[in-house]
Amino acid sequence: MESKYLHLFNIVLLIIIVPQICTAQNDITLSVFTVTSKSMTVRWSGYTGASSYKITATPKNSPEPSVFAQFSGSTVMGSVNSLSPNTVYRMRVEAMDNAVNVLSSAETEEITAPEVPFIQQAYSKKSDSITVEFGMVDGATGYIIRVENEDGFFSETPVVNSPDTVINLLPYTQYTLSVMSVNTGGRSQPSLPVSAKTVVVAPDLRSSSPSSDTIVINWNPVNNAVLYSLDLIMEGSDTRVRRNTSDTNMTFTDLQPGTTYYIKGNAWDPDGNQGDDITINQITRPPVPGDVQVQLTPGRSIDLAVYWQSVRGADEYIAVSSTGQNCSSSVLYCIISPLSCSQNHSIIVVASNEAGTSDPSNPEDLLTFPCPPDSVWIEEVTTGNCSVMWSEVPWVDYYIAYVKSDDGLEEHCNTSSTACYFQCKCGYTYLSTVFAYNQAGSSPPGHEVNYTTIPCCPEDVSVSLISTETLEISWSAVRGAELYETIAADGSEWIHCNDTAPVCALSDLTCDSLYSVVVRPCSEIQGCNNTCSAHTRRTAPCAPVILNVTQVNSSTVEVFWTATNTQANYSVIAMGHNDGVTCSSSGTSCYLSISCGSVYEVSAYATTTAGQSLPSYSIPLETGPCCPETLTVEQVTQSMTNVTWSHAPGAGSYVTTLTSPRGHAKCHTMDTHCLLGCITCGTSYNVSLEAFSITGHKAECSYHGFSSSACCPSSVKLYRMANNTLRVYWRSSPGLYNYTADLYGTRSNYTCSTTQGATGCDVSDIMCGEVYTVMVAPLTQEGSKVTFCPRKLYSVSCSGNTVGMVIYRGRRSVD
Repeated sequence: MESKYLHLFNIVLLIIIVPQICTAQNDITLSVFTVTSKSMTVRWSGYTGASSYKITATPKNSPEPSVFAQFSGSTVMGSVNSLSPNTVYRMRVEAMDNAVNVLSSAETEEITAPEVPFIQQAYSKKSDSITVEFGMVDGATGYIIRVENEDGFFSETPVVNSPDTVINLLPYTQYTLSVMSVNTGGRSQPSLPVSAKTVVVAPDLRSSSPSSDTIVINWNPVNNAVLYSLDLIMEGSDTRVRRNTSDTNMTFTDLQPGTTYYIKGNAWDPDGNQGDDITINQITRPPVPGDVQVQLTPGRSIDLAVYWQSVRGADEYIAVSSTGQNCSSSVLYCIISPLSCSQNHSIIVVASNEAGTSDPSNPEDLLTFPCPPDSVWIEEVTTGNCSVMWSEVPWVDYYIAYVKSDDGLEEHCNTSSTACYFQCKCGYTYLSTVFAYNQAGSSPPGHEVNYTTIPCCPEDVSVSLISTETLEISWSAVRGAELYETIAADGSEWIHCNDTAPVCALSDLTCDSLYSVVVRPCSEIQGCNNTCSAHTRRTAPCAPVILNVTQVNSSTVEVFWTATNTQANYSVIAMGHNDGVTCSSSGTSCYLSISCGSVYEVSAYATTTAGQSLPSYSIPLETGPCCPETLTVEQVTQSMTNVTWSHAPGAGSYVTTLTSPRGHAKCHTMDTHCLLGCITCGTSYNVSLEAFSITGHKAECSYHGFSSSACCPSSVKLYRMANNTLRVYWRSSPGLYNYTADLYGTRSNYTCSTTQGATGCDVSDIMCGEVYTVMVAPLTQEGSKVTFCPRKLYSVSCSGNTVGMVIYRGRRSVD
């Protein structure tokens, strides 16, 4: 086997060290690689030119012969076997050439490992360890215990002496163990292996004491365990009770209360090996405390003191009341505080230790003073009749209720029920408190409740109309009222106002409505008194609405309005700048006599027994302008007249018209005169005038007729006659008129006249050598001459002393 290992080493080392041979130094070096008790493996550096190496191991202090081994020149590691254990060897390496000449050498010293020890026995006392006993060898400075199993577990534990223990193992597991000796040189080969199995673990015991004479032990099943052993030992006693079981629980009974017991447990494997030990202790519950007494403790606050006798094994005592309160103490009394009223305490005491509490003692009872009622209230059953009521309180024999009014009067009642009755007045505040009584005494003062009765109704309510749609309500202040609510209702709407003063104005009411007015005094607590009487008052009538104003004639108009009031009279007022007119009616219209040319503001109002309405909205009324008192027509020319008239009040413009069967003439002006053209001569005209206001109202005025003058003759010519006579000739216009012909010269004038129907006349003794203006004009019926006929100029020359040539010179304008 060693040669096999050596051959393997040589192969490996050659592969690793060949690069070193190429780079080796001149001096060779040597070192020990591994050591066993019978061999050493050394390592050297390659030497250039060496064909082989010789390793010699020589004992330093022993007569035993040297041992050597030879290796090829390519080898740098090798082993020397068949050495003696625990022996110091001088190791020498020599590098030799092919002629076996030594080229270089090196030495070192090393000791071989001690002898291989042998295992005497291996056994397990604990589930996580195995103890090994082995024979100790000379020269060993220590030992290594090797542990393996089939699952691949491997560990080596250094130890100094035998026996020793390997730990951190698995419970109930088979292990293979061997031992190696160790010195400064190395370790020996492993000893012959032995097998050993760890024992099972101890059960994880859990204990409890459900009663003062019982202990119950429980544990989880232990792997590979077939039996369990439990030993029970009372503290301070040598007596041991042993029990075996294959179950996982056990109960010990008939034990001493308040006493500590020790419990030791083991598990057994199928091979009959006892497993790990475990020991726990458990105290039993204490006995029941005796001679329990309860009593109230005097002082500023009343508490409940509980007393009892001491019992064995108790760490603490707890007193528990049926109310859920408790106290605890390690001495022989405790105080339950605070106490509440109306409690019937049933007190029990238990002793406790780490195992739990004892059974309770016999209960002791104690009754406390009653509580005041949780809720107290006052109700007004009927007006003036009140009752104090409260919630029922347990453990009460009777109640006393006290009632005090805010005027200082007080009364009380004693009853076993939960109500008392008393007389109460409107507007008062009542204070009440209730005390409860039982054998323990009186309750503390309860909640003081107050009740304020509803305010009284005012007696002297006055409702007056201060404007058309506003009522003022006033009254005297009443007791208990913090606020007054005034409500007015007419069947279709209601209006209210709230105020702290005893007066209220309700505005924006419906006109001509009968309102029912109620004043309700209110308080913040009770609200408003809804039993107060109502007062009625009608508002002023509604203002009429003028629908239309119709002009009946120039001096009369009819005014129409809406009439929505009940039994109302209506008045209409028309106010002008200089005058005012009125009319009245109970219907829906009336007549007003007005002046022409005026502007009025027309309004109406209604009157009833309740008062007068507001006036309606005014509407303007403008009457037609007046007709001019005088009108004059004057003809200016044959076809044009000038019409003048007097001023007409209210007129802003005028239209004047001359009308005849032969035509008409019209002019429109803002003045008081007008020129009319296109007048037909010799025609009778009807004269009319329309006067218009600036807003379009008009007055139609008629006057006496007007006749235009006769037409001027046409074709007026002047002829020379004999004897210094000139004849004036014309063509007369239709109709029979008288004409006059006038010749005006610079030195003399001449006139001739004719009768009706004539077409000419002669003028004698004419002065020649003159220019004459010739005008022929008809005469009016009054005999006056028309002045606007055309004029012609003629030149009359002289022929000797007589009239010569008559020459027409043209027309001449009217002067």
